[in-house]
Amino acid sequence: MTHLPASLDFLAGLEISNRFVDALPADPLNKNYARQVTHACYSRVAPKQFKAPHLIAWSPELAEAMGLPAHIQCIDATQRAELAQVFSGSRLLPGMQPYAMCYGGHQFGHWAGQLGDGRAINLCEVSTGAQERQVIQLKGAGPTPYSRSADGFAVLRSSIREWLCSEAMHHLGVPTTRALSLVITGEAVVRDMFYDGRPKAELGAVVCRVAPSFLRFGNYEIFTSRGDIPRLRQLVDFTLAEHFPHLAPGSQADYLAFYREVCERTAALMVEWIRVGFVHGVMNTDNMSILGLTIDYGPYGWLEGYDLEWTPNTTDAQGRRYAYGQQPQIAQWNLAQLGNALYPLVEDIEALQEVFSSYQQCYTSLWQEMIARKLGFPAFEANSDLDLFMRLETLLQRTETDMTLFFRNLADVDVTQAADAQEDLALIQPLLESYYGNPLEDRSYLAAMGAWLRDYCQRAQQAPEPALARRQRMHAVNPRYVLRNYLAQRAIDLAERGDYAEIETLLDVMRQPYAEQPEYADYARKRPEWARDRAGCSMLSCSS
Repeated sequence: MTHLPASLDFLAGLEISNRFVDALPADPLNKNYARQVTHACYSRVAPKQFKAPHLIAWSPELAEAMGLPAHIQCIDATQRAELAQVFSGSRLLPGMQPYAMCYGGHQFGHWAGQLGDGRAINLCEVSTGAQERQVIQLKGAGPTPYSRSADGFAVLRSSIREWLCSEAMHHLGVPTTRALSLVITGEAVVRDMFYDGRPKAELGAVVCRVAPSFLRFGNYEIFTSRGDIPRLRQLVDFTLAEHFPHLAPGSQADYLAFYREVCERTAALMVEWIRVGFVHGVMNTDNMSILGLTIDYGPYGWLEGYDLEWTPNTTDAQGRRYAYGQQPQIAQWNLAQLGNALYPLVEDIEALQEVFSSYQQCYTSLWQEMIARKLGFPAFEANSDLDLFMRLETLLQRTETDMTLFFRNLADVDVTQAADAQEDLALIQPLLESYYGNPLEDRSYLAAMGAWLRDYCQRAQQAPEPALARRQRMHAVNPRYVLRNYLAQRAIDLAERGDYAEIETLLDVMRQPYAEQPEYADYARKRPEWARDRAGCSMLSCSS
């Protein structure tokens, strides 16, 4: 149990440990300046002490699970100020041993060498019951030896986006890191948002991120790239002991089983991203979680107009490597790099390739199940349903169609009556709010969608069941609410003027993304025209 000063008694529920630090080799140099770090899994580093940190957002569900006060409205101003100090890194609790991890990565398909936690500092691990541990990590709390030419800080706009999306994804049921708190530092951070040579000072902020582990593919790649196999084995054995306890460290068979589980977890994550229309934007191997979590919310975006080639990342605008429709293939490519990193421990290329092939098999199976549920079918019929979905995907891209609204409204199609309907307009009526333009002006599109809907209704009727059961099945996987970029930007605009209420409102909405919530109906509307090309509402840069 952590022994705290009297002023911090309300944090006594935190059970602090440092298993990563205790078990793995540290950087022998304690000086904090940018450099290459070898033969070490991490460097010890102290967060910056900010002069006036102020807590502006808090996750009550996550806080309660960690043994912290669930509702900050129930604690006094002094305690709230203490929370801001601790979760900005300005005050360390007894037992905390902060560190930054060393890792490498492939960025946009090319080996980038050492990267590391350039602006992330891990404070400690805490127990959350049932022998589970969560790592507390601060993003934006200052420089580390891995900051390269950057300053290690973060700005308010990107921090709000990470805070909101972490929690929104959790409530959508997508595996993700979480966000406990958002603190403004009271200090300015200079950023060139558009990389156009016009930097300006912005409000600084720190997000407290929480996950069972922040280990990435790149943590393993860096040691193999340097030929440091003893450190690679040490890290993999630690990973198995901590996060895959059913596997035995030191066993070649269990190293392969570990790789298989990572492949399967990654496949499941990609299916979830596709299901809700999420586009990560920077799927470099250093942004791929070993636990199959969504990690590092940078220039992400939500698919609004259905477009397989859409990317939210301005840096990716030309190649579109990380576009919505490319994500499953990129994940597979990244897994190949992880397999290469693990090869020195296995030394059996055929066995690794066999495991690697499990990704595609797992992804295909899970994708089929997901598509069946999105369309409201009890099960996926391989030949007919694949053709039906591919035809739909072509139609969704033929005219600008909001993905979230289309699949949500598809549940309102009366399949018992619509199958025999003669008028295309009657068939498409429940879907009209999904379109950015007017599909009624395009007769050929109207006819094609009408034909598809007739076939869809006929297929849906093959499984006789109450209409309510089909609708409930579809509503359970097709959200009414997602964190559209323009909604996040609206909250950012207000927060930069000192009004943080919209952050809390958005989080309230996203806590129940599958419920109708009529009081929040405005948050389910498709992107307004003013947001089509506005920075922060369409594409974003990596600047944060």
